[in-house]
Amino acid sequence: MTTPPLILLLSGSLRAGSSNEAVLRTAQAVAAEIPARPRTVLYDGLATLPHFNPDDDTDPLPAPVAGLRAAIAGADAILVCTPEYAGTLPGSFKNLLDWTVGGTEIGDKPVAWVNAAAPGRGLGAEATLRTVLGYTGAAVVEEACVRIPVTGGMSGRDGTVADAAVRARIGEVLGTLAGWAGPDGQDGPDGPDGV
Repeated sequence: MTTPPLILLLSGSLRAGSSNEAVLRTAQAVAAEIPARPRTVLYDGLATLPHFNPDDDTDPLPAPVAGLRAAIAGADAILVCTPEYAGTLPGSFKNLLDWTVGGTEIGDKPVAWVNAAAPGRGLGAEATLRTVLGYTGAAVVEEACVRIPVTGGMSGRDGTVADAAVRARIGEVLGTLAGWAGPDGQDGPDGPDGV
């Protein structure tokens, strides 16, 4: 029996109870309900990462950076949900991504994102994310990059979104990303070259 793919969930928000984290917690909740049944793990070390300094991007890496890179290396795919601040990525999340550029862990790994902002917002963060991921060599899975508006009031006490339509869309994203993370990897969800 094939082990289901492991999807690393990266939130770009440090704010407690953020909509972005609610999307990812919902992804954890619905993962077992979709046919691909991917495993998920929510990375929680964003606040512990030191400021990026190329002089420190050598062995031995700072412990939080080594932990980040190990989490990425151990994942089969990555799903990001990040807010937009001042028209771009939050500085703390850009810092996380900067720490991935010097490593090889994210190279060719399927990556997608959910934009949880209100319609018409978050486009600057998406554009910056796409640019930085290009430098890391990540394989952006376009069909899994979607906009699912989620407001703070949509999450319950458990930190997940109960709305059935939102949960279904997140399940579709996970299923698509899991397909790309399967045995055929970047050839697509249906085998070599997507056939």
